[in-house]
Amino acid sequence: MNTASTAELTRAILARAMELYRDNPRATSWLRQQATRFDDPLRLAVIGPSAAGKSTLVNALVGDGVAPIEPSGTQVMCFYRGAQEPRAIGYPAAAPPRELPAGRSARRLRIDLDGLAGEGIGRLEVGWPSRSLRELVLIDTPAVGPDSEPRAVRSVCADADAVLCLLRQPYGTDLDVLRAVHEHPAMRAPVNALVVLSRADELGAGRVDGLISARQIARRRRREADVHEVCQDVVAVAGLAASGGRTLGEPEFTALAMLARLPKEELDTQLLSAQRFGRGDSPLPVDAATREGLLGRFGLFGIRLATTLIRRGADSQPALAAQLVQRSGLGELRESIDQYFVAPAEVLKARSALVAVDVLLRMEPRPGTAALSAELDRALAGAHELQELRLLATLQAERDLLPEDWREDAERLIGAYGTGLPERLGLHQPSGAEIYQAVHDALWRWRAQVENPALGVAARRAAMTVLRSCEAMAVGGGDPRPAYF
Repeated sequence: MNTASTAELTRAILARAMELYRDNPRATSWLRQQATRFDDPLRLAVIGPSAAGKSTLVNALVGDGVAPIEPSGTQVMCFYRGAQEPRAIGYPAAAPPRELPAGRSARRLRIDLDGLAGEGIGRLEVGWPSRSLRELVLIDTPAVGPDSEPRAVRSVCADADAVLCLLRQPYGTDLDVLRAVHEHPAMRAPVNALVVLSRADELGAGRVDGLISARQIARRRRREADVHEVCQDVVAVAGLAASGGRTLGEPEFTALAMLARLPKEELDTQLLSAQRFGRGDSPLPVDAATREGLLGRFGLFGIRLATTLIRRGADSQPALAAQLVQRSGLGELRESIDQYFVAPAEVLKARSALVAVDVLLRMEPRPGTAALSAELDRALAGAHELQELRLLATLQAERDLLPEDWREDAERLIGAYGTGLPERLGLHQPSGAEIYQAVHDALWRWRAQVENPALGVAARRAAMTVLRSCEAMAVGGGDPRPAYF
C-alpha cells in the first residue's frame, strides 16, 4: 500500500466513524480535526521533565528565539507553524480564540499577552517565518517526568504524530515518560519516538570533549533492550550550544572573540563555575551584564566550545555559528528527525488518526463500533509501511540481527535513505530497464534469505518484511512510489 492509499484507507475509516457518530457533534468535530491533520505538516511534540531544555531545543530547531511562552508564569502547550509573518492565536479555556499582537525583535518572538490576563489558556498557536517549520509543526509542552501520571503524559502527546523525549540520563525511571506514551495498544511499537540527551555536555562535566562521551553513551544505549522498546534512536545534543549557534549575533561573537584572545589557562580558571565567570569583580575584558547574557545563551560548555573554536580558526560570526551547530549534535538530530519522521510523515499522520478513532470507539461504544474497530485493527496491524518502520528501528538497535552487508541492503530497501524507487534500489537517475533488473535482483536475494536455514526466526521474519517491500516495488512498475497491496 503506498502512502496515498494509506491516507485513503484512513480517510475511509474516518468517514465511516463520522457517519456512525453523526448525531454526536463533539465526536464528529473531533473526527474532522483528525481528518484535517493530513493537510498539515507532521506534528512533533517536544516533551520532558522540568529544566530538560525543551524550549531551548525548540529554539535550536526553529533557528530563532520563539520559546518559552509563559503567560502568568505557567508554560502552556504552544504550537509553532510556518508562516509568512509572526502571528499568534490564544485559545482560552472558556472563551473563543483570539488573535494576539505578535512581532519580531532581534530574532525573538514578542507577544502581547495582556489580552488574556486572568483567563485560563488551553494552548497558543504561533506562526513564524522559518524554513525548519515547512515540514514540521513543533509543539513545546508543559513539563512531564517519571512521576507524572501516564494520563498526563499521553495528554501532552495527544495532538502529536511523533515525539522527541528530552532526558538528562537515558536510564531507569527516566524512561517511564516514553513507556506512558506507548501504553495505548497501537502505540507499543516505537515507530514515532526519539530520545534526546538534550544536556549532553553535562555528561562530560562541561568539558569541550564532553559531547564525545555523550555520543558514546547514546550509541551504546540505543542498542539496549529497555531503550529499544520505547524509541527508535538516542541522540546527544548540547541544547544551549545548538540554540546559541542558530541565533548567534555579531555582538555576542565580538564578546566571545575578546574572551578567546585571553591565554587559555587564564580563561579556563574563570570558567570553572558560573558564579566565578559572572561575578562583578572578574578581571575578564567583558562587562558583567554581557557575561551574564552569554551564560544564559550558551552556558559554560557553549562558551568554552565557542572560544576554543575561535582560537582554531572560526574567526567570523558565520563561521563560529556553523561550527557551534555542527559540534552541538543538532545536525545529527535533524538527520534522525528527517529519517524517522519527515520521510514517513504521511504514514505517521495516518497512524495518529487511526489511533484517535480507536480511542473514540473504546470510550464511546455503540452499535456498529465493533465492526469498525475490527477494520481499524486490521489497518494498524497490516499496514506494510508501519512494518517497515518497526523493522528499521529494530535493525538500528539490533545490529547483529542480520549480517552487516544484508543489514545495509535491508535498510535501503525498506526506505531508510528515501522512499522512492531509486533511493530504495541505490540507483541514481536509473532507466526503466535498470529499475526492473534491480528490483528482480532484490527479489531473488531476499527470497533466498526468507528460506535460509542458517538464519534465526527473527532474522527470517525481518527478511520477509524486506521481501514484501521488494514485491511491492515489482507491483509498482514505473510508479516512483512503491504500491503496496
